[in-house]
Amino acid sequence: MEKTKISQLNEIREECLNCQKCELGKTRTNIVFSDGNPETAKAVLIGEAPGENEDLTGTPFVGRAGKLLNEFLEKAGISREKDLYIINTVKCRPPKNRVPEKDEKKQCESYLLKQINIINPKIIIFCGATALKSFVDTKTPISKIRGELLDIEVLGRKYNAITVFHPSFLLRKHSTEPGEPRDLMLKDLKKIKEIINS
Repeated sequence: MEKTKISQLNEIREECLNCQKCELGKTRTNIVFSDGNPETAKAVLIGEAPGENEDLTGTPFVGRAGKLLNEFLEKAGISREKDLYIINTVKCRPPKNRVPEKDEKKQCESYLLKQINIINPKIIIFCGATALKSFVDTKTPISKIRGELLDIEVLGRKYNAITVFHPSFLLRKHSTEPGEPRDLMLKDLKKIKEIINS
């Protein structure tokens, strides 16, 4: 009998619960595996790494940045619960919320890639530079590459991808004037909404 998406993901989750491949496993409270509905998700959103709130709850994007992300998703007509499957480049919180190191991301990579292929989304959303650079070797700043459709390959399968600003960056940018980061974020999410619905 063919395994369901949920049963396949549960197997990976079990692996993650026992994972001690890198130092992050020693300091975590919880693994932060995913959020969203694997059965209905049309897009995979990849963030940087769990923060303190995420480590405590085991759910990605639940702190201040997560609340802001939810506001933007709502404005764009994207359902966090139905349209998205949300993961991070690493499953455990780096100490003091620092950026995950290359080796830490490498140790977590197989889990991340398998999750993407199980969901098989219409589009992958790189939320911020850390997520983008885990897949694309680029020095181009987010402000130049955001909103641009990219072709990437995950375990032999091709996907469309797009980069958006990380909501923690938007916490410091309050203007909603045309061309400002908050305005561009909403435009990018509306573009993603069209792709999800196509």
